[in-house]
Amino acid sequence: MAATTHTVTNQAPPLVGYDVFTSDRALVEGVERHLDPSLLEATREELSALGRTAGSAQAQEWGVLANENPPVLHTHDRYGNRIDEVSFHPSWHRLLSKAVGAGLTAAWSRPGGHVRRAAGFLVWTQTEGGHGCPVSMTHAAVPALRADPALAAEWEPRLTSTVYDEGLRPAAQKAGVLFGMGMTEKQGGSDVRANTTRARALAEDGTYELVGHKWFCSAPMSDGFLVLAQATEGLTCFLVPRVLDDGSRNVFGIQRLKDKLGNKSNASSEVEFDGTWARRVGDEGRGVRTIIEMVAATRLDCVIGSAALMRQAVAQAVHHATYREAFGGKLVDKPLMRNVLADLAVESEAATTLALRLAAAYDDGSERERAFLRLAVPAAKYWVTKRCTPLAGEALECLGGNGYVEESGMPRLLREAPLNSIWEGSGNVQALDVLRALQREPQALAAFLEEVGAARGADHRLDGAIKDLLTELADLNGVEARARRLVERMALVLQGSLLVRYAPAEVADVFCASRLGGDWGAAFGTLPQSLNLGAVVERAAVGL
Repeated sequence: MAATTHTVTNQAPPLVGYDVFTSDRALVEGVERHLDPSLLEATREELSALGRTAGSAQAQEWGVLANENPPVLHTHDRYGNRIDEVSFHPSWHRLLSKAVGAGLTAAWSRPGGHVRRAAGFLVWTQTEGGHGCPVSMTHAAVPALRADPALAAEWEPRLTSTVYDEGLRPAAQKAGVLFGMGMTEKQGGSDVRANTTRARALAEDGTYELVGHKWFCSAPMSDGFLVLAQATEGLTCFLVPRVLDDGSRNVFGIQRLKDKLGNKSNASSEVEFDGTWARRVGDEGRGVRTIIEMVAATRLDCVIGSAALMRQAVAQAVHHATYREAFGGKLVDKPLMRNVLADLAVESEAATTLALRLAAAYDDGSERERAFLRLAVPAAKYWVTKRCTPLAGEALECLGGNGYVEESGMPRLLREAPLNSIWEGSGNVQALDVLRALQREPQALAAFLEEVGAARGADHRLDGAIKDLLTELADLNGVEARARRLVERMALVLQGSLLVRYAPAEVADVFCASRLGGDWGAAFGTLPQSLNLGAVVERAAVGL
C-alpha cells in the first residue's frame, strides 16, 4: 500500500517521559500539607525521582511485559519432586525491585513514613497494579507481627528493608523479604470464622502443624505468610515461612494459579497445608484481632491503589483530549467533553485527598486519629474502590476506539479497577464493618464527626449533607438494609469536608454541587454548566 495513504495525523502522542508525581497537583499539595516541613525537601526529591521513573518509557514497558507474560506455576521438577515454584517475567522483578528500593515497604521505620509511602505507592503503581499486591502485604504485615515482640524483632528489619532479594532461601540468609497472607477458604470467603484449617500444637512452645487449604493466596513466591487456622482455643493467627531455617521447603502445596479478570501479572493461588510448620502470632483464639491491623493497612492500600488507577485514567483521558481534534476544535475545549473530564478529575482528586488524609492519621498515631481510622478506612474503602471501575470505563470512552484497543493501556486499567473493591472484603463487608464500629465504638463516630465538622460553615451544601447524615445516624433501626447508602454518604461528606478545606475553590465547588448538592446525573459528565470546569480540567492535565 502506498505510504501516502497512511499518513498519521490527529493522534495524541504517547503520554511518556513525564514526572508522575510533580504533574499531580493534588498529590503534591497533599504531601506538602501532611508532612513536617523538615521532611519536605528530601521527600519531594525522592518522589520526583520515582515519578520520573514511573513516567519513563522503560517503566511503562515493564508494566506491559509483566501483564503480557503472566506467572507460571511449576509444581514438580524434572525428576518428579514437588517444588511448588512460580516463575515471573524479569519485568515483574524489576517493578518489585524498584518498589522495595523506593521504601514502599518501609513506612513503619521512617518519620512521616505513611504519607511518604502512600504518595510513592500512588505514583509507582500507576506503572502496573499487580506487583502492588506483595508490596502491600509486606507493608501491612508489620503491625500484625508486633503482637509478638520476639517475632517482630526477628522479621521487621527484613520486611522494612529496601533491598529486593528474590529467590526461595531461609529468611535469615536474605537482605529483604516479602510477605503474603492466607485468610480465605472456599467454604467461607469473607466469613473467616468458618475456616476449617486446623492447627495442632507441637512440642516447641509457640510452634504448630497446619492441615487445610486456602482458596486465595496471592504472591505465593513470598518468604512468609500470615494465615488463620483453628487451634484449640479457636481461630488463631500464624506465621508460615516458605523455607525453613535448615533450608528445607515448608509444606506449601500450590494447587493452581487463578485465571483472573485482571491483575494478570500477580500470581493468586490455591494452596494446601499438610503438616505445614507454623509459628503462632498472638494468643490462641485471637486470630482476627491479631490480623486486623494487617487488614486495615491493606484496606487503606485498596484506597490508594484505586486512587492511582483513577489518576492514571484521568491523566490519559485529559492528555488525549488535549491533542485530539474533532468537529473543528480540540476535544478538551468542547463543552460536553470538558464536562466529562472535569467530573472525572474531581472524582480522582477526592480519592487522592482522602487517601493521603488517612495515611497522615497513621503517622499521627494518636488515640483520636486511631478512632477516626476505625470508621474512615472501611468507609473510604467501600466508596473509593467502587468509584474506580465506572471512572476507568468513562476515561476509556474519552479515547473512543483508541481506548478500546490493548495498546492504549486503558483496557488494562479497566480490568484492574474492580479488584480493590473485592480484595480485603467486598462492599457489603465494608458496610457491615462500618455498622459494627458505629454500634460498638462511639469514640470512632465522635472522631469522624469532628473531622467532617471542621469544614462546617464553609459551604452550605456540605452543611446540609452533614445535617442529613446526622439524621440518618440518629436512627440505626433496621440499618443493615440501608447500610450501603449510609456508608456512601459518610464517605462523600468526608471527601467534601477535605476538599472544602484543602482543594482550590473550583474543585470543591464542583464536588459539593454534584456529590452533595444533588445536581448530578448517574453518568459522569452531568455537572452544572455554571461551574468553572475549565480550571478543574487544566488542574488535572499532565504537563510534559
